[in-house]
Amino acid sequence: MEGTIYSIIPAIIMLVLVLLTRKVVLSLGAGIIAGALLIHNFSIGGTLKEIWIIFFQIFITDGSVNISNILLLSFLLLLGIMTAFLTASGGSRAFGEWMIKRIKTRTGAQLMTAVLGLMIFIDDYFNSLAVGQIARPLTDRHKISRAKLAYFIDSTSAPVTVISPISSWGAYIIGILGGLFAANEITTLQPFEAFIKMIPLNFYALAAMILVFIVATFKLDIGSMRTHEKRAIETGELLNTKNKKVPGDFSNTFNPHEEGKVYHLLAPICVLIITTVTSMVITGAKASDGNITIFTIFANTDVNLSLFIGGLLAVGTSFFFHTQQKLPRANVFKVILEGIKTMIPAIYILILAWMIGSVIGTLKTGEYLAHIVQTVSLSPTLLPLLFFLIAGVMALATGTSWGTFGIMLPIAAEVAVITNMDLLLPSLAAVLAGSVFGDHCTPISDTTILSSTGAGANHIDHVITQLPYALLAAAAACIGYLMIGLTNYILLSLIVTVVIIIAFGIFIRFLTKTTLKKV
Repeated sequence: MEGTIYSIIPAIIMLVLVLLTRKVVLSLGAGIIAGALLIHNFSIGGTLKEIWIIFFQIFITDGSVNISNILLLSFLLLLGIMTAFLTASGGSRAFGEWMIKRIKTRTGAQLMTAVLGLMIFIDDYFNSLAVGQIARPLTDRHKISRAKLAYFIDSTSAPVTVISPISSWGAYIIGILGGLFAANEITTLQPFEAFIKMIPLNFYALAAMILVFIVATFKLDIGSMRTHEKRAIETGELLNTKNKKVPGDFSNTFNPHEEGKVYHLLAPICVLIITTVTSMVITGAKASDGNITIFTIFANTDVNLSLFIGGLLAVGTSFFFHTQQKLPRANVFKVILEGIKTMIPAIYILILAWMIGSVIGTLKTGEYLAHIVQTVSLSPTLLPLLFFLIAGVMALATGTSWGTFGIMLPIAAEVAVITNMDLLLPSLAAVLAGSVFGDHCTPISDTTILSSTGAGANHIDHVITQLPYALLAAAAACIGYLMIGLTNYILLSLIVTVVIIIAFGIFIRFLTKTTLKKV
């Protein structure tokens, strides 16, 4: 079953069930069971043992504790506790009231969220969680649905980090490029130089970010996003009340303290940002060998440890402010307990996503899709488009951008060197773009899960509402990659991509307004 067409069955089962039932736990569980059955040729005993081993190895790997996973899960709990203190102390409400006097429109609140998403480019995990904490009080006050907030977060976090050389993603990609160039004896390009030249070729990331601003400015609510936004505006309900409690949502849990101040929210978040970034620099510098540069630091940084340290100090700060407030105030133990409880759904979704990722890895789904690329014989002019689509499918099926980078970048480099050297950078950029596109479409992506967590949105609501926008940006990117393959003109292809995504936005907005008038 490994490395064959059967290896894509668990991913298909999971994705179909997600779309049909919108029950993420059921869908992930079905995918895990189906994959384990395939691995052990439908042996029940072997399947149960496989599932247990996969779960166990999330916490214990090769006889030692998997510190990285435990730190990330612990950070999520800390984030929940911090959010509970920010709510109970009245900091979130005070910040919302303060910002609403300065940003008076829903459009302004949405644009601010998008700008924040571009400003925090150091790491996608950090972006997803930090932007949600900063923007949510304001977007809540302007009755912006949590689904839309999650879309803004997700569609700026990975796109901006994948084109930023000073980020965990940029460092990782530059490191891969160095190995590829050495293996293929490419001496005319340096890895950092190549990364910079690939930025304008990352059509999907650029189109996705432009589309975020179009959506914010022109109220471009497509599909189920329109339902979420209409409900939020008309009733003030930011979440689908039919869904269970979602991560980070403390509606009707606490009565915010009447003397809450803006700094009760801003100070803990500043502590989180400053401590996390400082820890990333320190851990990266300590792990770097030889000459220490900003690029070696971000290539070797320990993101999960840095998040944990930042989260711990931020919780301590928010705890201190809460205990200094006058009585009556929410019970500290209740705040901590509620903070932990609200993050439990995000944690078990993340654990299940890791489990199905392991199953898909054992089945060699990615290798099977990569083999298709190597065996298909097509015109060299179609290479960028082909690599964009295959990388998108692979990231969609496996739930990992970085895993897709690791598999597809070497293949793209080898094929481009053999067929048409001029298409090397467009092909590599297409892999990066396709990986982010697939990451945006799959419910098992870490970044997608953390974006819905940071926004306090229902996870499947976020996946479903983001999908049309991801497809629009992907359609524009496809035309761009077809153009670059045919003409090899970077600026022309980029302009065509940008014009198309803007035209899509204008056309859909016009269509939406016309439909509403008829109704």
